[in-house]
Amino acid sequence: MNPKHVALISAELAISMKQAESTMSLLAEGSTVPFISRYRKEQTGSLDEVQIGKVEDLKKRFEEVDDRRAFIIKTITEQEKMTPELLEKLENSWVIAELEDMYLPYKPKRKTRATVAIEKGLEPLAKLIFDQQDGSLDETAKTFINEQVATTDEALKGARDIIAEWINENAELRDKLRKLFTNTAVFTSKVIEGKEAEGVKYKDYFDFSEELHSIPSHRVLAILRAEAEGILFGNITPAEEDATEIIHKQFVTGNNAASEQVSKAAADAYKRLLRPSLENEFRATAKEKADTEAIEVFAENLRQLLLAAPLGPKAVIAVDPGYRTGCKTVALDEQGNMVDNDVIYPLEKNYKSQDAENLLRNWVNKYDIAAIAVGNGTAGRETEEFIKKIDFGRKVNVFMVNESGASVYSASEVAREEFPDHDVTVRGSVSIGRRLIDPLAELVKIDPKSIGVGQYQHDVNQSHLKQSLDRIVVSCVNMVGVNLNTASKHLLAYISGLGPSLAENIVKYRKENGAFKNRKELKKVTRLGEKAFEQCAGFLRIEHGDNPLDNSAVHPERYAVVEAIAAGQKCTVEELMGREDLRKVINVKDYISEEVGQLTLEDILKELAKPSRDPRDEIAIFEYAEGIKSMEDVKPGMTLPGVVTNITAFGAFVDIGVKQDGLVHISHLSNKFISNPNEAVKLNQKVTVTVLEIDIARKRISLSMKDNEPAAKREPRERSNTGKPAQGGGKEKKEAPLNDFQAKLLALKSKFKD
Repeated sequence: MNPKHVALISAELAISMKQAESTMSLLAEGSTVPFISRYRKEQTGSLDEVQIGKVEDLKKRFEEVDDRRAFIIKTITEQEKMTPELLEKLENSWVIAELEDMYLPYKPKRKTRATVAIEKGLEPLAKLIFDQQDGSLDETAKTFINEQVATTDEALKGARDIIAEWINENAELRDKLRKLFTNTAVFTSKVIEGKEAEGVKYKDYFDFSEELHSIPSHRVLAILRAEAEGILFGNITPAEEDATEIIHKQFVTGNNAASEQVSKAAADAYKRLLRPSLENEFRATAKEKADTEAIEVFAENLRQLLLAAPLGPKAVIAVDPGYRTGCKTVALDEQGNMVDNDVIYPLEKNYKSQDAENLLRNWVNKYDIAAIAVGNGTAGRETEEFIKKIDFGRKVNVFMVNESGASVYSASEVAREEFPDHDVTVRGSVSIGRRLIDPLAELVKIDPKSIGVGQYQHDVNQSHLKQSLDRIVVSCVNMVGVNLNTASKHLLAYISGLGPSLAENIVKYRKENGAFKNRKELKKVTRLGEKAFEQCAGFLRIEHGDNPLDNSAVHPERYAVVEAIAAGQKCTVEELMGREDLRKVINVKDYISEEVGQLTLEDILKELAKPSRDPRDEIAIFEYAEGIKSMEDVKPGMTLPGVVTNITAFGAFVDIGVKQDGLVHISHLSNKFISNPNEAVKLNQKVTVTVLEIDIARKRISLSMKDNEPAAKREPRERSNTGKPAQGGGKEKKEAPLNDFQAKLLALKSKFKD
């Protein structure tokens, strides 16, 4: 382990050297981020998954810097141009751009105007001019005329080319200009002539200008995408006079003919070499920053989507809606296995709608159906409305399910393997139903980019995107934990320490030997060694197994501690888990040892109080406004219920049930200022929005979540076409919940009244 890396990571993340070193050691030993975060808190000082992930990323970054530095030192040394001063600077730099600036004068060059001039013998003239001594420059230049240099003007031009390259390669100057770009560069874009109609969606950027340091990521990515499509051309530059002033101040030291030549060379150096080079650098940096922000948005959306509330292990009917081709319908058992499938035509105005009702009613009774999932695509609202009118003789909840990516799953190798005898339409319906039962277990089978919760996900660095999204999936799966005896190999593959191969071996063992009875039995799985067992065991659950702790997040390495605690309370482990009065009197300090610290003991007691409890929220019923099914039904001023379907840097998209999500711009998400939409909303959150504007031609709906005006000033709200208020699905509007101040005031009034 490199001590310099430890110090740098400690400083950058504001954590102690011990935390950085311990975390890096654990990672080097093959421990995973979820395992370290949950089961090694004493060693890391309770670093969370995000911090541990950053330690991992920084370690990799500094190793890359080390590799590049070693190459640069080797190259310069082989040229016999290394000096003690240069070596010291190289060894103490941890910024790639600085290293590249120092390397630039020694970097092997392709043929340039300067190298051509040097070949013509003009380097001595360039040095004379660069010194800017008084004297007759024309006379000096004449002495350099030869077979390759015909005139004094040609000699002077060649000398300027050499000087321009020297100026370009000056590390001190590049640092100054880099600071100028950082503080004052402006990102501008112009439409390419004749591309106005083709690029109308980029109209906002046809004549655009914004300071680089403040431009939001989505604008950077939009401009770059438009450039790639040949619609716009963009520039990133500071004011040219500011840049040339910096160069002149450093290099133009006299006031004579030689100084005039240096001034010309400086202007050429900036326009031809420095500005393009630095613009490319800052363009890459802006892209990298925008990528990072977009990936963070995508990752947070994915986390919220994966952790969406599950219905749980209940039998469901799933319907993939359609008009002409009918609704592909399946029945799934509690574990998500398909037990029946058919096509119904509930929207046909003939006997077929009665057949659809009869089939659904029959399946509900035959398979003891608890809920019905309806995809939110074409004909979704109409199909949902049809099903809700059916009298099943008991309560059967109907849920609209976001079907983004279901078609990707249905055509995947995973789906073909699961359902080799069924077509893509049946597989898509199964995916919709399983998303209701357990979103996490189903969505891990789909490429996260296809789930539809990203921002410019196809424009960002795909390697970084995959790394980030994979880390989120792993985090979510391990946070929730999985049932060892029912989880698919696709879900098991994301468990800490496993991966696809071991996951497949677990499923194979399960098929050959029946359900696992305890966690120790995992060690009998082919190729699942001690390290893999250590990493995975705490995240795998066994219901009704030999040991009640096997159905908790308590790691097997700490079972002895729990047994000691139970013995101290003169009870069984099962009694300890079931009785709060026994746990309340435990003094954790009595059980602290060299192996087990207070943080771990506190986690164990928390887990004993809620073993195997799913950390996700409970699922809630949601209803769209009655009579609002298309954009034509929506009018400005309406107040409607909706569901947040996507969050971006500039706002949130909300499904109000009209097949076209509306946008709540960040400025309309809250009455107070917010810089991040996640401060106001979460994915799948049920919200109430007010319609600001409708543009049917462009398929745009503008919404607001800001509070309405005070009642005395409020204009009458638009009513839905059912004649009922559009708020709350056609039901009476409920009073808004009291805020903290109102609740305290009401409590005080009540107290004094009593």
